[in-house]
Amino acid sequence: MTPTPAPTLTWAELRDLKCAELEGAADGWGRSSNRADAARDRIEQQLLTGLRDTQEGEAAQAAVARLRQLGRNFQYVYTECGLLRTTLNSLAHEMRTQQRALKEALDDAAALKFTVGADGSVTYPAAGEALVDGAPLRGGTATSNGLPGLVPPSGLVAPNPNAAKARDIADRVAGAVRAAAEIDWRYAGILRRLKAEEGLKVPDATWRDAAGDAAAVRDAAGAYLKDAIPHDASPAERRDWWAGLTQEQREEYLAVYPDQIGNLDGIPALIRDAANRDNLRLLIGELEGRDDERSATRLAGLREIDRQLGAGTQPPMFLLGIGDEGNGRAIVSFGNPDTAKNVAAYVPGLNTSLDEDFAEGDLKRARDTARGAMKYDHSSAAMVWLGYDAPQFPDWHRSADVMGDERAEAGGKDFNSFMGGLAATNVHEDPHMTAIGHSYGSRTVGAATQQDGGMAGVDDIVLVGSPGVGVDRAEDLGVGKGHVFVGAAENDMVTKVPSKMQGSMAAAAGPVGYAVGGLLDRRDDDLWFGKDPASEAFGARRFHTDEGPSLVTGGFDAHSQYFDVGPERDSASADNIAMVVAGHASKVRTEEQR
Repeated sequence: MTPTPAPTLTWAELRDLKCAELEGAADGWGRSSNRADAARDRIEQQLLTGLRDTQEGEAAQAAVARLRQLGRNFQYVYTECGLLRTTLNSLAHEMRTQQRALKEALDDAAALKFTVGADGSVTYPAAGEALVDGAPLRGGTATSNGLPGLVPPSGLVAPNPNAAKARDIADRVAGAVRAAAEIDWRYAGILRRLKAEEGLKVPDATWRDAAGDAAAVRDAAGAYLKDAIPHDASPAERRDWWAGLTQEQREEYLAVYPDQIGNLDGIPALIRDAANRDNLRLLIGELEGRDDERSATRLAGLREIDRQLGAGTQPPMFLLGIGDEGNGRAIVSFGNPDTAKNVAAYVPGLNTSLDEDFAEGDLKRARDTARGAMKYDHSSAAMVWLGYDAPQFPDWHRSADVMGDERAEAGGKDFNSFMGGLAATNVHEDPHMTAIGHSYGSRTVGAATQQDGGMAGVDDIVLVGSPGVGVDRAEDLGVGKGHVFVGAAENDMVTKVPSKMQGSMAAAAGPVGYAVGGLLDRRDDDLWFGKDPASEAFGARRFHTDEGPSLVTGGFDAHSQYFDVGPERDSASADNIAMVVAGHASKVRTEEQR
């Protein structure tokens, strides 16, 4: 670690420092950041959209590519200028703290009629009485001992009562100057880093540097900004916290902490989207150039999400969450969940992680669901929520994650918070909200309903390809059994997995044990995570689905086709899901329970 250089600052320079000028410079960088953001928004929302809608051919494609690059360049300017603003504001904040400490010391010296020298020494007058002749004890000069606030034993100093007071003031003056010099040195290094490469393009390597810049500013601005982020508050309290900030404070949080603001439940969707788009570029920059398999897989997923965000798809995309922790995090909505009357969130299951398959397949499921719901009510939005670590197939040989409840329980808590955030930020007094769980994701949705108070704001629950949800009755999910809808394709073997009793007895006694377990479950309606949601005993409304390809001809394809639409296959399941999402559950085509 490089040592801090000896301070060259004097107390007079610290006293006279005009922190307001630093804040004025910060405001200037803030205006530049806002102009860059406005330019980026105009390119993405107006120019690109207009070009795609009116022009075709190679020339149009080349123009789109150039405009996208220009938009990313403005995004980089927005990010770096925002970091400069926060750096200068944080510098002013820390320097002002030391100015206050210095002023208090100088005021104390003036009140005692002490004199503070240019070198920080403190001269004090005669005071007290000598023990022998009663004459006043002579004055003197005290200097800092280098340990603020520490007064040496009285036997080592003159008995004048002013001496200890002068030494304390000298220590406080020196302490404020030393701290200010360290602050100045530290921020000078940060500001030197905030320098862009020459040229008109902003390659991934530059974004990698920007990620490092953001990390440095985060570290420096911790006391200035980070400590105030209400991580432990409820979504409604976070919404109110954000609403109570000044515009400048919001812009600084977005510049320095896009990862935290973008993933904070209770923050409005437009704000989360802006923060996460910025954080997406920073994450791509961080992963670019790494040669390990995990980074390459994650990078492919991030790039595909970035591509779709820039493609101008309809309904419009909102990036409500993005992160690199665990198996990766991504929450993508099609349609604005804050303005839509009908809002649905889909939780994927087994083997889902932030990779290219997720960015293509799971995003398509959410997009198709949104489009399907819009056929029944245009004011609809649907999203995919990858906010937890779903079990991964390669883990089967060394862990029982897919067989256990732990990941679902942890994910259910976070999903509950997320849905509470959607309810808190939606502009409608009582929006219609649907939670959709597929495969192991249905177990996660089940866990979310068991949190204190149930799942905030959720009116309907859709479970497809479910191996059980952790409860044995539909009414236990908290929305009323008439509002729980289940899709179970005839050839989906996941909806027929054996119960834990059958599984444990089969492990102990083979086929005979499995058969005995089946006999004990007389109605054959127990699955691994509880009652079969499609069973009569569970009591949900089972809707019609295509039976799907058989295990022999299609493997597990029947397990993944609940959201599929298109002329080449039966879209009954997807259409039924869309009707529930749009608030038209009375039109759902049902079928007999098992």
